Amino acid sequence: MKKALIIGAGPAGLTAAYELLKQGKEMEVVVFEESDCFGGISRTVEYKGNRMDMGGHRFFSKIPEVNAWWDHMLPMQGALSYDDTVLNREVPLAENGPDPEKEDRVMLTRHRVSRILFDDKFYDYPVSLKMETLKNMGFLTTIRVGFSYLASLLHKRPDDNLENFYINRFGRKLYSMFFEYYTENLWGRHPSEIDASWGAQRVKGLSITAILKDIFGKIFHKKNRKVETSLIEQFKYPKLGPGELWEVTAAEVEKLGGTILKGAKVTKLHKDAQNRLTAVTYETADGERRMEGDLIISSMPVKDLVNGMNDVPEKPLKIAQGLPYRDYMTLGVLVPKLNLVNKTKFRTVGEIVPDCWVYVQDRRVKMGRFQIYNNWSPYMVKDLEHTVWIGLEYFVNEGDRFWQMTEEEFSRFGVDEMVKLGLIDRAEDVLDTHMERVKKAYPAYFDTYDEMDELIAYLNTIPNLYCVGRNGQHRYNNIDHSMVTSFEAVKNILSGRADKSNIWNVNTEKEYHEESK
Repeated sequence: MKKALIIGAGPAGLTAAYELLKQGKEMEVVVFEESDCFGGISRTVEYKGNRMDMGGHRFFSKIPEVNAWWDHMLPMQGALSYDDTVLNREVPLAENGPDPEKEDRVMLTRHRVSRILFDDKFYDYPVSLKMETLKNMGFLTTIRVGFSYLASLLHKRPDDNLENFYINRFGRKLYSMFFEYYTENLWGRHPSEIDASWGAQRVKGLSITAILKDIFGKIFHKKNRKVETSLIEQFKYPKLGPGELWEVTAAEVEKLGGTILKGAKVTKLHKDAQNRLTAVTYETADGERRMEGDLIISSMPVKDLVNGMNDVPEKPLKIAQGLPYRDYMTLGVLVPKLNLVNKTKFRTVGEIVPDCWVYVQDRRVKMGRFQIYNNWSPYMVKDLEHTVWIGLEYFVNEGDRFWQMTEEEFSRFGVDEMVKLGLIDRAEDVLDTHMERVKKAYPAYFDTYDEMDELIAYLNTIPNLYCVGRNGQHRYNNIDHSMVTSFEAVKNILSGRADKSNIWNVNTEKEYHEESK
C-alpha cells in the first residue's frame, strides 16, 4: 500500500485527500495541518455566536466537476433560508434539498452585491455605466473618463505591468479613481511594480467593452450571453460560512480512513540521492516527529516548501526565498446599525445595505474592504434582527506595525476608521470586536516572481512531489482553481503520469477558466 503525505488542510489539501481515498483503492493518506482548524484562508471563525469569513469567499464556478463536488458535500437548499422567508424573496430551490432552517449541511443561493465606496458614494464593482454611476461621478468627470478610455484604445501600452494592464482596459481616469490606490494598499507596491499576470487572473475578459456587452445583452434579452465571473449576479454559499465545506470534507476524509493531524507543522522534507522525497519532519505540541511516505502533495507556501528541503541548488533556492506574500488582518465589529442607507432595489433584514463586501477606495484610511456578514448568510449572525456584524479587512506584512498591534490597539484603529468613513457616528456605538490574523494570505506577483518558471522546472524534477493550491503554486487561485489543481494531481498519481504540466496549467488560460467550453 502506498502512503501519501498531504501538507495543509485547506481547499487543495483536503480535496486531494478525499479524491485519493475515494479513487485510490490501495492508498494510505495522512494530512498535516499546522493550525487547529480546517479551510486555510477559507476557514470560518466563530466568536460568541457570530461567524467570520476570512477574506470573503463566493462559491461560483463553471467547472462541472467542481459544482458536482460542492453539491455532494453541501447539497443546495430545498427550502427558503430565514431571511428569504422574512423578505418573501424568491430563490432557486433544489428538489428534495435540505431545509436550512432545520439542517446545517446545506449550500445557499445568495445574491451578489459588491460595490466600491469612493468619495463617500457607492459605485458598482466592477464599475457599471448606468445613470447612477454617471450621476455620482458628475458631468465633467464622466467626460474625462470617456476621453481617457478613448485615448487608451488609440494608444495601447505594453501589458508589462499592472498599471498598464488596467489603463489599457479602463483608461487612466478610471484607473486612478478605482484601481491605483486600492491595488497599492492591497500589495504594498505601486501597480507599476507588479506583474500584469495578477490582473489577467483577476479580471480576465473584463473591460469597458465587456461591461457594455453585458449591458446590451440584458437590454435585448440575449440568450446564452457569456457573463464574466466578476459580473455574476448569484453565487453559492455554505450556511455556516466557507469553513463549513472543509469541516464536512475533513469528516468525509476520516470516514474513508484518512488521518488528519492538527497542530502539526511540517518543517522539513527529506530527499534521497535519487531526488525523491522520502519523509517529512513535523512539529507538534509534544515535540518533533518524522513520517515516511511514498509521495507528497504540498499546499504549503512554495517558499517554505523549498526552504525545508535538503540539497536544493542555489538558483531555485534563491527564487523561492525571494517570493513575496501579503498577509491579512481582519476586525470583526458588532454594531446595532450602520449609517449607510440602502438605496438599492434589494431588500434586506433591518434594511441595511445589501453588499456582501465593499471595496474602500479612500486615501484617508488604510482599510481595504469591509464585509457585511449578515448578507453572506443569515446564519453567520447571532442576532440578525438587531445587530450588524461586519469585518474590516487590512492588507499587511507579517511583523509590520499593524501585525504587532495588540487586539485592543487594532480594535481602536479599525473603529476610528469606521467613524472617519461615516459608517458609525462614534466609537461608543460598537458592541464588541474580534481580531484575526492570516499569514501568507496572498501570493504576490513581484520580486522573484518573474523567475517562477525556473523554480517550477526544478520542482518538476522531484518525481513524487505535487504542488497544489494557491500557496502551493504561488498563484492567486480561487477555491475552484485550487480544487482543480488537486483533481489533476490525483489523476497523475493514479495513472502514473510523470508530466505535471496539467497541474501547473490550471488557471493560466487567457479565457477565464470558469467559463464552460
